[in-house]
Amino acid sequence: MSNDLPDVTIYTDGGCRPNPGPGGWGAVLLHPGRDPVELSGGKREATNNRMEMVAAIEALGALDGSHRVELYTDSTYLKKGITEWLSKWRAKGWKTAAKKDVKNRDLWEELDKALQIHEVSWHWTKGHAGDRWNEVADELASAAIPRAPLPIDDLKAVHLFTAVAYSGKKKAGSWGVVLRFADDEKGLSDRVAGASANRMHLLSAISGLEELKRRVRVHLYTVSDYLKDGATSWVSGWRQRGWKTREGKPVSHRDLWQKLDDLTRRHDVTWHVVDGKEPPEQLEYAKQLAKDALTLNE
Repeated sequence: MSNDLPDVTIYTDGGCRPNPGPGGWGAVLLHPGRDPVELSGGKREATNNRMEMVAAIEALGALDGSHRVELYTDSTYLKKGITEWLSKWRAKGWKTAAKKDVKNRDLWEELDKALQIHEVSWHWTKGHAGDRWNEVADELASAAIPRAPLPIDDLKAVHLFTAVAYSGKKKAGSWGVVLRFADDEKGLSDRVAGASANRMHLLSAISGLEELKRRVRVHLYTVSDYLKDGATSWVSGWRQRGWKTREGKPVSHRDLWQKLDDLTRRHDVTWHVVDGKEPPEQLEYAKQLAKDALTLNE
């Protein structure tokens, strides 16, 4: 390709909750001397790998003409697929070394076409490690995941709305909870010195569930993917490994995760991650309770 190609740096990310399930992708295009361009989108049914690939396809497709691209991804599947596997799959008629059909062939072929237009250098970056633009791409992807309608009108279940507030300046955090059953509501809150936002999310859920004196069906609402993913996807593995991560490290906030694990097994809990831009009014109330608790006695 020509040495006169314009340069662009691209960061992409994608994921599903759960995997497979509703997915989102995000990308940031950084042209020299121009404002960053943010792209995102979602699918009702997808996989983590497909969303990572779609992010790269959409980002490259958004470029006006051929470019010299530095593309950063935290997906080893995507990077290795492009740099190590793609040419072999193509030569073998889109079969793997085991002579099986290549998964996600449709998207690999789309990427292959894009690589005929652009000169792309592929880079892997560790996710959730403080890389500014990787974090932005991750936030875009998470925000784009389609959310299922909230079962606010289910009158036969307890609805538990959780929220937190945190101040690094005050070195304190707080949580707020609203419990609703039919027409009855109850609000709770507290402030905790030196606590992180993640601990506050855990405490909000724990404090609400502790109010339930008998086994009931619960819809628990939160804006925290960390809380929901931990409770629904990670905690069973941590428990089996003696509260160690897959890397063999101690689980952060083990004391609270163990307490939450015990409480959720006492009840029939369905978790809902809420779009923070358009929360139900009870979640707004829980947030206000948390804010009031944070500023109490100032």
